[in-house]
Amino acid sequence: MPSNRRHFLKQIGGLAASYGAASAGLSFISPDQEDIEPATKPLFFTISLAQWSLHKKLWAKEMDNLDFPGMAKNTFGISVVEYVNQFFKDKAKDEKYLAELLKRCKDNGVKNHLIMCDGEGDLGDLDAAKRKQAVENHYKWVDAAKFLGCTTIRVNAYGQGSAEEVQKAAIEGLSQLGEYAAKTGINVIVENHGGYTSNGEWLANVMKGVNRKNVGTLPDFGNFCIKREGGALWGAKCIEEYDRYKGVAEMMPFAKGVSAKAHDFDEQGNCIETDYVKMLKVVKDAGFKGYMGIEYEGEKLSEEEGIKKTKALLERVGRRI
Repeated sequence: MPSNRRHFLKQIGGLAASYGAASAGLSFISPDQEDIEPATKPLFFTISLAQWSLHKKLWAKEMDNLDFPGMAKNTFGISVVEYVNQFFKDKAKDEKYLAELLKRCKDNGVKNHLIMCDGEGDLGDLDAAKRKQAVENHYKWVDAAKFLGCTTIRVNAYGQGSAEEVQKAAIEGLSQLGEYAAKTGINVIVENHGGYTSNGEWLANVMKGVNRKNVGTLPDFGNFCIKREGGALWGAKCIEEYDRYKGVAEMMPFAKGVSAKAHDFDEQGNCIETDYVKMLKVVKDAGFKGYMGIEYEGEKLSEEEGIKKTKALLERVGRRI
């Protein structure tokens, strides 16, 4: 058995064990414990801010993409950011614009981590010509990421067909894009983002098939709906959901970032839909020490409040596990 495969199986075995232990039950850490058990441990990860957390404000033109780095630092005290290409879709090749965005980052002491790319075609398309076009459509974002000092772009591995057919096509598409991105030192990562990609085992097998150092995953604490009514990718009622803790554990050996999704909170500041103690143990047990991106998507709180609550939760839990 090749050494890299032995290493992978060892990782999976360890993650499965930690996942089983974590499954024993929910365990929340209350803010009241701050006075009783002051946290002194440093976080094992670095907090970043995903731009999607502010998508309502951006779509409403209440803020501009160029304002994002300054807002991340000055409003939330976060020094690493993750962009969404939808908010500057026509600027990928505009060096003047990108230079201004980079200047805003430097002025505020902010580091660029990744660009989340949507709307550029399906990298798992069964049609070879369409898949090739999708690969090439992402080249400009690889180049933009390099210009901005990012290390990574997040892409989608969608496709229409059987799980096996789309998996094979996604391996080919990601391999081609990964080869191009490697020339500039950029990583290409896939998030659990609906359909087959929200099946942790399926996505892990895609990564094993690609087998490139610069191609990996972006485990998201949510986004585990694998089937919706009417076959919709988004918007319709979810009728089949993959276990989020199992899914994250399966993706962690390939993770080059983690997305800390949150929607609602209880009175103690804990995320209702995800047990952060349980989830962060899965992440930590995988040996992860990279960027943990806040991605607040709730409706009950303002985007600013939701981001602050997610950050407080990450800090509270992250220092105690």
